[in-house]
Amino acid sequence: MVSRSYSNLLDLASGDSPSFSGERKRFPRVATVPGLLSEVDDESCHSAGSDAPSSVSQERMIIVGNQLPLRAHRNEDDGEWCFSWDEDSLLLQLKDGLGEDVEVIYVGCLKEDIAPNQQDDVSQTLLETFKCVPAFIPPELFTKYYHGFCKQHLWPLFHYMLPLSPDLGGRFNRSLWQAYVSVNKIFADKVMEVISPDDDYVWVHDYHLMVLPTFLRKRFNRAKLGFFLHSPFPSSEIYRTLPVRDEILRALLNSDLIGFHTFDYAKHFLSCCARMLGLSYQSKRGYIGLEYYGRTVSIKILPVGIHIGQLQSVLNLPETEAKVAELLYKFRGRTVMLGVDDMDIFKGISLKLLAMEQLLMQHPENIGEVVLVQIANPARGRGRDVQEVLAETYATVKRINNRFGRPGYDPVVLIDNPLQFYERIAYYVIAECCLVTAVRDGMNLIPYEYIICRQGNEKLDETLGLDPSAQKKSMLVVSEFIGCSPSLSGAIRVNPWNIDAVAEAMDSALNVSEAEKQLRHEKHYRYVSTHDVAYWARSFLQDLERACGDHLRRRCWGIGFGLGFRVIALDPNFRKLSVEHIVSAYKRTNNRAVLLDYDGTLMPTGSLNTTPNMEAVGILNNLCRDPKNVVFLVSGKDRKTLTEWFSCCEKLGLAAEHGYFIRPNHDSGWETCISLPDFDWKQIAEPIMKLYMETTDGSTIETKESALVWNYLHADPDFGFCQAKELLDHLESVLANEPVSVKSGQHVVEVKPQGVNKGLAAEHLLTSMQQKGKLPDFVLCIGDDRSDEDMFEVIMHAKTGSHLSPVAEVFACTVGQKPSKAKYYVEDRSEILRMLQALANASEQAAKTTPALASRGVIIDRE
Repeated sequence: MVSRSYSNLLDLASGDSPSFSGERKRFPRVATVPGLLSEVDDESCHSAGSDAPSSVSQERMIIVGNQLPLRAHRNEDDGEWCFSWDEDSLLLQLKDGLGEDVEVIYVGCLKEDIAPNQQDDVSQTLLETFKCVPAFIPPELFTKYYHGFCKQHLWPLFHYMLPLSPDLGGRFNRSLWQAYVSVNKIFADKVMEVISPDDDYVWVHDYHLMVLPTFLRKRFNRAKLGFFLHSPFPSSEIYRTLPVRDEILRALLNSDLIGFHTFDYAKHFLSCCARMLGLSYQSKRGYIGLEYYGRTVSIKILPVGIHIGQLQSVLNLPETEAKVAELLYKFRGRTVMLGVDDMDIFKGISLKLLAMEQLLMQHPENIGEVVLVQIANPARGRGRDVQEVLAETYATVKRINNRFGRPGYDPVVLIDNPLQFYERIAYYVIAECCLVTAVRDGMNLIPYEYIICRQGNEKLDETLGLDPSAQKKSMLVVSEFIGCSPSLSGAIRVNPWNIDAVAEAMDSALNVSEAEKQLRHEKHYRYVSTHDVAYWARSFLQDLERACGDHLRRRCWGIGFGLGFRVIALDPNFRKLSVEHIVSAYKRTNNRAVLLDYDGTLMPTGSLNTTPNMEAVGILNNLCRDPKNVVFLVSGKDRKTLTEWFSCCEKLGLAAEHGYFIRPNHDSGWETCISLPDFDWKQIAEPIMKLYMETTDGSTIETKESALVWNYLHADPDFGFCQAKELLDHLESVLANEPVSVKSGQHVVEVKPQGVNKGLAAEHLLTSMQQKGKLPDFVLCIGDDRSDEDMFEVIMHAKTGSHLSPVAEVFACTVGQKPSKAKYYVEDRSEILRMLQALANASEQAAKTTPALASRGVIIDRE
């Protein structure tokens, strides 16, 4: 079975769902991608949206990363490719945490270029031998995707580097973005070749594949998707400069679980969702979640760990022991401080060297006694910035060694040639202090590796001349801008930009007491040894299972085009209200009640002109003329405004200020649903609200007869939200003994009499009709926001009581597809007006053929 690919984004934008073969093989043949994107037809099709159960029952995890955890080399004799596991790959190491009963399949690229005529054979070999599915990306496309968009745009931006000039990261290039999307699309095709959507979990890794969740969600609405970002996530002020910011955010939100190393990174992501998409998050029982079109997208904060078993096996190698002995002899009589970094602009190598220079200047007694060994790994990217880092590093090392060096002593030893893993381990073992001064880094596991290596083993203790029973010791100086910093509470944290502070931290690390070094090491070793990569992977899988727990219980379908695609997840009983269905029920009944909302129902939400138009007024009047109908409009507006707007609707009932004031028709007077002795509480609440209005730019106060509303819609989202929580707490404390309730809503904090809500209008209408001996046999209630949920609750509850006819047909309907107490939905305002016009036409037709037999009840909500 092979998957169908879209040739470009326009195919995805068409909204057509792809189809796949009805019988899913356990290990299907892997198709290659000869060009930009393939277009392969399936042999037989069924709807992807149906999410039909798969025959695969064993739990599987499909791990998707930019590169497969494999090493490859080509035999010179026959030209055949040979593959082996890359033991250093995090994607391979995390298998230890998934359990032996979880089958793992990898999807990713190979580091080596495979000739097109060998790709099929290589694919088959990798799938059968390693359970790996290679994605073959054409070289030109890969260059644009990886070295272009990933390394020139995302990597600098996520590390707080703005493209202020062409030299700094490069300006946004639309063709590089299209290449990024195309490669993510190829990865999606590869996942589809092996996925069993009802059984398999998909775990996507890092910023290379941030739009992949959208392609997978598009094809299987109930796919179990997790995503983990291994780099920092920048603050909203930085991220918002990205021209495709919304597309990436929405793509990530198509995951079920999104993981970050630190709370700072998660907080920045949530802030971006709030500021750019208007989404707010909630924390429930320790879990953070974003509500996104009926789905809860969970947020996980857990730093990755290291594979301790692998490190310990290398520590036990004879080569490691020999290398340690060699280094001990080489640096005999001197204290070694160690730095291990990639040669890129964010690792702060030059800042570390400057701090070393400052240390030797301020503490000349260290000259000849202290050596900084800097291991510089090759840069993963390429470009002029890498060359500049190299040039600056070499020049600084040369200057320091020329100034402070002497025969047989170089204060800085720069190792820029590739080292074997055991050689690097040996440097960890002999170093008294490890320095990590990155100016921005996602996680950086160097300190973790250093801690484990300093713990050592008996053979190394013997080589080092240590008592095996003695407590081990280590010292860490780490940048406060790296992901592992919060986990290492015993480390000396520094601002790498402050050269003097880093130099002083280095001096402190050299002079701290032996007992202090032992305590710090013990604390770090306890954390690192219990929070390894297996713990991290196991914890992520557990949370992913929890996040996907209700997939089968909900009805899901996709909406939106291109990268704006998202899945709506709703209760199985929630369905669209058709005009034909409600008109048929309308014609069969004689005592009708209808409730409608105004802003968002009869008028567009957010419209500057909220005055009702002639079309809406005409429809209301036509409905009111039918003697079988009682029509009510329930609004949050004040009664004066409603009186002016609907003065021509003589038979229309009105409920103002969310049901506090009610008027059955134009000839009746306004009455209150709840009697209050006074409104003295306003004298307490209003000055407090004014204080918060003055200190929160963009906020306003709306004064009603029965309520006070503080609105921060146009204020800074984060500050407004923070101020709203403070105001809510403040008002609740000072109004605790008053007969009012303090509520927070969408960008508002409202104080109103206890028990006042739109449900009062619904109760009033149903009660009044019952008292007149006209039990409603038809109820229609339409609203669009949370305040209307009270009406839905009342009329749904009335079905089991005595307020309605035993055969009453009840239609609680919300506007738009979203979670609601209503059982029906309509798409938009135009659909509502068409439906109401159809009901009015039915009344006119009935009036022409038969006389009115009974009064009809209709309630309309205006908010």
